Amino acid sequence: MSWQAVGSSFALVAASEMGDKTQLLAFSLAGRFRRPWTVMAGILVATVANHSLASTAGVWIAARLSPRLMAGILAATFVLFGLWTLRPDTLDERKGPARGGPFLTTVVLFFLAEMGDKTQLATVALAARYHSFLTVTCGTTAGMLLADGLAVALGDRLAARVQGRWLRVGAASLFFVFGALSAWKAWRG
Repeated sequence: MSWQAVGSSFALVAASEMGDKTQLLAFSLAGRFRRPWTVMAGILVATVANHSLASTAGVWIAARLSPRLMAGILAATFVLFGLWTLRPDTLDERKGPARGGPFLTTVVLFFLAEMGDKTQLATVALAARYHSFLTVTCGTTAGMLLADGLAVALGDRLAARVQGRWLRVGAASLFFVFGALSAWKAWRG
């Protein structure tokens, strides 16, 4: 297992998840159901399923492209994710009864909210970069659990003390660093 892939995946996703719509969803679900461990279990199941699909796609793509082309694509992708991260997310909360209980509601809503989200697409890019399904899925899942666990556990106390703008700038900076490293790799061949 490549600890660099796990650590990079963890750091990038944990930072980029701060202030993301799925973190807002985690906060909302925890407040709505008042069952933090059930919500966290739902987040875990949804994230493992979603990021497993994303990592599989990333490894599949990397196996079919030349390393230089892949590095160039990743450079552009990470820079675009950095720019995307600078834009704050919002959560369109829909009130209504939860049909499947807290666990199933969390799994379904979280899985769907993560589809096409920057953390899912970053997981594809990370898996393509590291050519590793397992290490990237482990790292990104752990990063999601940390960020969303903070939302579930601390809620508005965290939001009141840390400005979302600085979290977005930090996360965008990580994407830009990954983009620069990939661009360097593409340029060197």
